[in-house]
Amino acid sequence: MSDDVSGLPHGQHPLAMSQDADSALAPLAQIDIAPRIFELIEAGGPVVVVLAVMSVIALAIVIVKLWQFGAVRMGDRRPAGEALALYREGRAGEAMDRIERRRNPAAQALARALRGNLRGIDETKVREEVVRYGNDVLTSLRSGLRPLETIGSLAPLLGLFGTVLGMIEAFRQLEQAGNQVNPAILSGGIWQALLTTAVGLAVAIPVVILATWLERRVDRLAHDMDDIVTQVFTVDLSREASFHIDETDSHARLARHPAAAAAGD
Repeated sequence: MSDDVSGLPHGQHPLAMSQDADSALAPLAQIDIAPRIFELIEAGGPVVVVLAVMSVIALAIVIVKLWQFGAVRMGDRRPAGEALALYREGRAGEAMDRIERRRNPAAQALARALRGNLRGIDETKVREEVVRYGNDVLTSLRSGLRPLETIGSLAPLLGLFGTVLGMIEAFRQLEQAGNQVNPAILSGGIWQALLTTAVGLAVAIPVVILATWLERRVDRLAHDMDDIVTQVFTVDLSREASFHIDETDSHARLARHPAAAAAGD
């Protein structure tokens, strides 16, 4: 049995190449991440520990909010728009069937508005109920976003605080050295001090981005709910109605073009 080595360099066997690759990756496999993390925590001090705890809390909040947003189907806007179109066409039953069991808050707000309108309930009471429901939903969806924003704001400040403490300690050791000044003392203290700032920024940047994105999604939902419920009680004027006005009807011309009628007088 012979090995096919036609595509390999002259005199090199595939088994030898595999052994070379394993030997090259061996140092990477020996690197243990956990000791390095503990080393960074020890170098940064209590500030890095606090930042690590804050990052875990922020990650937990983001996971919970993503699960919550997915449970209510926040991005499912199409059924509400289709139901509103059916309702304006006089097909109220089909409109209710389209959104009755949808989890999207905009669809549920629309269902409440349609239900009240079909029952002949006063518009003011229907709007109050829809607003109450909307505020309750938005409050639930916004819960947890404020702590996330707080973490994003405090993380860089804590990092800077740790840097200041590290610099103070570095110069204190430099003073104690007296005439026997060792540059390693100052340089080591400086990099340990700057470590807290780097960790603080590493925590703050993604947290601020995620908090802004989540808040934007809630604001978009609030706009969709308000817009689609308002359309239940208004008339669609997006298309200009085509109708004929008799030239002898001065009242109609005055109502249609008051400026032109005034100029004609």
